[in-house]
Amino acid sequence: MEKKIVRVFTSGSFDLFHVGHLNILEKSAALGDELIVGVSTDELIEKYKGMKPVIPFEQRFRIISSLKCVTKVVKQVKLTDIAQLRQENIDIVTIGDDWKDKYLEGLDWMKSQPEKEVVYFPYTPGVSTTSIKKEIINCSNQIVEAALQREAVLDYNWMEDERGRK
Repeated sequence: MEKKIVRVFTSGSFDLFHVGHLNILEKSAALGDELIVGVSTDELIEKYKGMKPVIPFEQRFRIISSLKCVTKVVKQVKLTDIAQLRQENIDIVTIGDDWKDKYLEGLDWMKSQPEKEVVYFPYTPGVSTTSIKKEIINCSNQIVEAALQREAVLDYNWMEDERGRK
């Protein structure tokens, strides 16, 4: 008898990719043989978060596709879509524990299916896309000032190099 391949699905925005994203992907991959990851489109993110992502969909899709723990990446146009779960023949869906008491049609469908499972993972303490955005805002003047200083030094050195070659 052939061993059944366990297919795990997780999804997210994966905007400003950070270690919390990596943690959920690696933990999800460890639950099965294949990890299929849904990357939310810019439109879906704007619809449910009320703002566009910083990093465009194509770039986020490429970043997730490059990870060794990921088997396949799919475009996600609806949160935990039943049709997509069926199409990919998913056995386990993983999601952050902040969704534990929230309704998602696909999660309820998974829970109602024999031999299918939903696994909730805690978020990585101290890191989130929102906290990164807040830190950038809080440090924005310092970030811009440092960048301008670096550019001024580079421009000056470049002009020196060019004069020295002539």
